[in-house]
Amino acid sequence: MNKTNPILYSFRRCPYAMRARMAVMASGMQVELREVLLRDKPGAMLEVSSKGTVPVLLLADGRIIDQSLEVMLWALSCADPKGWLAPEIGNDKEVRMIIEACDGDFKHHLDRYKYASRYEGAVAEEHRCAAEVYLADLEARLDETAFLFGTRPTLADYAVMPFIRQFANTNHGWFEAAPYPLLQAWLSGLLKADVFTGIMGKYAQWHEGDAPVLFPA
Repeated sequence: MNKTNPILYSFRRCPYAMRARMAVMASGMQVELREVLLRDKPGAMLEVSSKGTVPVLLLADGRIIDQSLEVMLWALSCADPKGWLAPEIGNDKEVRMIIEACDGDFKHHLDRYKYASRYEGAVAEEHRCAAEVYLADLEARLDETAFLFGTRPTLADYAVMPFIRQFANTNHGWFEAAPYPLLQAWLSGLLKADVFTGIMGKYAQWHEGDAPVLFPA
C-alpha cells in the first residue's frame, strides 16, 4: 500500500466515481488512482469493500469510505479552495435534499430510462417522463441563479451533474429539444469546466503490482 496517498478505486465512466474525482481535484488533494473494470473487479478492492461498487477510498490510516458523497465531503473537509461547501444561498439541508432527490427517485427513473431492457416491465418513455419532475425542479432553481445555490457552482452542482449528463446522453436529441434551456446551458458549462475535463483522462486497468498512478498527476 502507498503510505503517503490515499487509494481511490474508480471507474472512468461511473457517475458516482466522477463526482468523487471532481471533489478530489477541486480540493487539491492527491490520491493513488486505481482504475477498475466493473466486470473484472480486483480482489484488492473487494477486500476493502465487499459491496463491489466504485468509488472506494482507502485512507492511509486504514479508514474506508465507499459512498461517493462521503468521498466528496472527505476531500472538501481537507481543503475547499473553491468554496463548494459554502453556497451563497440556501443551507446544508437544502443542498442535501437536492442531492438525495437525485440519488433517489431521479436515479431510479434514469436507470429504467437508459437501461429499460434490464428491468422487467420498464417502459423507457414512462420513466423519462417521471424523471422530468426532477429536471423541472432544477430548471426552476436555475431561473433564479446561474447555479443551483448561487452565482458559482458548489457541491450540489457537481454532485448531480454526472447524472444529468447521463440522462442527456441517453437521447441527446430529445434532451436538446426539451423545454429546459437553463438546465441545458448549466450542463454545457459544467462539462467544459476544468474540474470535469481534468478528471476524464483515460487510465489503464489497474492490476496488483502496478506502479502507483497519482491523481491529479
